[in-house]
Amino acid sequence: MQAGGTGAPGPKPEHPPSLYEKRNQIYPKLAHGKFRAFKWLVMAVTLGIYYAIPWIRWPRGENIPDQAVLADFEGEKFYFFFLEIWPQEIYFLGGLIILAALALFLVTSLFGRVWCGYTCPQTVWTDLYIWVERAFEGDRAARMRLDHAPMNFNKAWRKTGKHIVWLLIAFLTGGAFILYWHDAPTIARTFFTGEAPLTAYFFAGVLTFTTYALAGTMREQVCTYLCPWPRIQGALTDEHALNVTYRYDRGEPRAPHRKGESWDGRGDCIDCKQCVQVCPMGIDIRDGAQLECIHCALCIDACDDIMKKVDRPTGLIAYDTDVAVAARACGEKPRYKLFRVRTALYAILIAAISLLMLWGYTTKSTYEFNVLKDRSPPFIRLSDGSVRNGYTLKLVNKATNLRTVDISVEGLPEASFEIIGLGTAPDNGTLQLTTQAHGVDRYRLLVTARPEDLPSRTTLRVQIRDTATGEIAEADAPFTTGDQ
Repeated sequence: MQAGGTGAPGPKPEHPPSLYEKRNQIYPKLAHGKFRAFKWLVMAVTLGIYYAIPWIRWPRGENIPDQAVLADFEGEKFYFFFLEIWPQEIYFLGGLIILAALALFLVTSLFGRVWCGYTCPQTVWTDLYIWVERAFEGDRAARMRLDHAPMNFNKAWRKTGKHIVWLLIAFLTGGAFILYWHDAPTIARTFFTGEAPLTAYFFAGVLTFTTYALAGTMREQVCTYLCPWPRIQGALTDEHALNVTYRYDRGEPRAPHRKGESWDGRGDCIDCKQCVQVCPMGIDIRDGAQLECIHCALCIDACDDIMKKVDRPTGLIAYDTDVAVAARACGEKPRYKLFRVRTALYAILIAAISLLMLWGYTTKSTYEFNVLKDRSPPFIRLSDGSVRNGYTLKLVNKATNLRTVDISVEGLPEASFEIIGLGTAPDNGTLQLTTQAHGVDRYRLLVTARPEDLPSRTTLRVQIRDTATGEIAEADAPFTTGDQ
């Protein structure tokens, strides 16, 4: 109601209030120290791995791309150096995803969000983009002055140059991504001649746009609003996890400090806000644990630098636990428990799944063998009274060489069989055929038997044996006579 109690509605506002808070531009200052140096190293290594791996060659045999890491959808295989995964072995990829998740859970329960602070792609590319921005526009104070200055030639060329380099990095990122799905030299050549598949252009464009948008313009908003991990990690950490922590037991009460003043009756924090200025998320670590904090530890470098200048011990901000800080605040000795029930459980699960996958991979057969019975007709009765059933043999040779195998049929007394194109097997004998390297071969199998001593439905066993290695693969299939 309006003031005065008239009850008359007031005029509608010209612009209704926004449901979304406008983004405040963050200008992170360059930090100097061991954590900043470590982040430079991680950025160089991870970017180097991402851009270089598709170009690593790995001999795989004739008609197969010699690429160390390749998701070959056309050939229906996934290659990772000496590992080779077929569509039938997709469970190995599932196991790798589970292992990666458990490893992330373990690291988070021990050291907090170090994944977010150092190796997350969003963090790595944002760090690279900020480095480019700093190269064109200067550090924090210079960038702020430039943004508030009127448009002129100096501002225009710096802004334009920055965005051109950003777009170039984004395009290289999208271009490198498609190299993981095609033979790298081939797709790199055909991409610029217009001969590459449409999917290559589509995904290169998508990755170019998303890299430019997320690392260049959205930055901390991705970590705060788009990524679910900040919410999930709350369930994976506890008071014993090492996190980037402001040690309030030592820093409070905080206040500015002048040279020569006594430190009695006050904390070590001089309220310089250097920890806030270097933070890429724009938060104040002194406010405690926050969803936005990615634990990049740049605030530790900034604070340590200030502590050295004011002749105080470093470590006012450090990797620490809530329990340890609370213990020191009470005058007790802090205790650290890195090995806890949850960390032990994660470690045991990682070891168990790793051993299971290792055993499964080392013992897997190099042959995939299936026998598929014809559904129509289920059987054919020949003029001499015998019954014939038809089958399709599917042989998957997972080796990199041609293989010769002997095929035999067991389980039916006095049965005969033939393979279309290879002929009929001698009595109780075998037929020999050759399978292509890394190939899938299909053959037509016809099995004939006398129905007198057989039930209406029985089972036969088809066996293949590698003539060179002696490896055996078997598959069962039904045999139908139609007799009641």
